[in-house]
Amino acid sequence: MGNPVLIDFYADWCGPCRTQTPIIEKLEKKFGDRVEFRKVNVDENRQMATKYGVRSIPTLVIEVDSKIVKQFVGLTQADTIEAALNEALSAPK
Repeated sequence: MGNPVLIDFYADWCGPCRTQTPIIEKLEKKFGDRVEFRKVNVDENRQMATKYGVRSIPTLVIEVDSKIVKQFVGLTQADTIEAALNEALSAPK
């Protein structure tokens, strides 16, 4: 089983996305190489946003082995994201 991947769907003009960014950056430092973090600008990559059904931003998707295990829509606090990432990391392998 691979490491969890957190995909952050955002846009440069999105206020809540700008608030979400430092939260994600802190978690990225905390989890290090145990979690892969990706940012997807929905204006530049509409195809990927459509594939994941993103209709509102920010949207965070946590995947394990290319399967979505958790999805958050709207500004999400660090403790909520951290709990989901820990859950994904501790899932049976």
